[in-house]
Amino acid sequence: MSTNLTAVESQFLTETVAGLQASPKYMKAKYFYDERGDYLFQQIMEMDEYYLTNAEMDIFSNQANQIASLIAMENTAFDLIELGAGDATKSIHLLRELTKGKLEFSYLPVDISAHVISNLEENLPKELPELDIKGLNGDYLDMLRKATVLSKRRKVVLFMGANIGNMDLDEAEIFLISLRQLLSKGDMLIIGFDLKKNPKKILAAYNDKKGITSAFNLNLLERINRELGGDFELSNFEHYASYDPESGSCKSYLISLKDQTVHIGSAATINFDRDEPIYMEISQKYALEDTERLASKSGFKCKHNFFDANKYFVDAVWIVMGAELD
Repeated sequence: MSTNLTAVESQFLTETVAGLQASPKYMKAKYFYDERGDYLFQQIMEMDEYYLTNAEMDIFSNQANQIASLIAMENTAFDLIELGAGDATKSIHLLRELTKGKLEFSYLPVDISAHVISNLEENLPKELPELDIKGLNGDYLDMLRKATVLSKRRKVVLFMGANIGNMDLDEAEIFLISLRQLLSKGDMLIIGFDLKKNPKKILAAYNDKKGITSAFNLNLLERINRELGGDFELSNFEHYASYDPESGSCKSYLISLKDQTVHIGSAATINFDRDEPIYMEISQKYALEDTERLASKSGFKCKHNFFDANKYFVDAVWIVMGAELD
């Protein structure tokens, strides 16, 4: 591993070492998404067990015109900022409706993966030649802050795919308050929540028969090996998922299968006990009343809820309340 790390690589190293030296050990889920991680997540979204993609696609493919109508009610130019844009296969339905309506707007996709942003900037204009697109590569709040500097137009923020579920309840509230502080009265947030449902259906989505979710989790160890000089033996770790139907907390872990020592370049030596877990990520599930309580606590008002046919998922349209927060 080169000692001349970029700022992004340096942060990756610092946060990885901090997590693995903590007790209990944990990883930052945002680092799942290198090029191979992006590819594996695309496969996850296509799995039969992973109902979330089809549920939200149902909403955007069948109700994008209604969502666009809510956005257009203000009748002013705006920036559409998508946090965690991915491949935009769902949001493109909304983009089509907005461009069809001749609305004056710019599309600013935000993603931690530079690979994702370059793909969007290259491929979306081929499908929507009239689209004004500018990709932003980085953390959600940093890039939202940048977007508010780039333009003073009204903001419509898309936060889809149940990405809010990658935070526990306290983290979600803190994040949404921080997001709210970057917005102005009348700005809009369209946010996706995976709703509580049969526990077996939820758990199957994170423990698929083909082992794609397992490969997705293990890929982070491979990325550490490649980019940070780690020496993880992937066969010494096993993916494990759990779901608590009361709290709505679905968590993924990697379990150490033996006593072992792992090095991350010259930066750290990490000891693992047999059966010791590394907490990888949470996928929080919500009751509808939880989402509305969260909106109120973080400075938003729920204007409308859009559901899929099975009511597995909701895309909620929230409006910023009151004056800007301090």
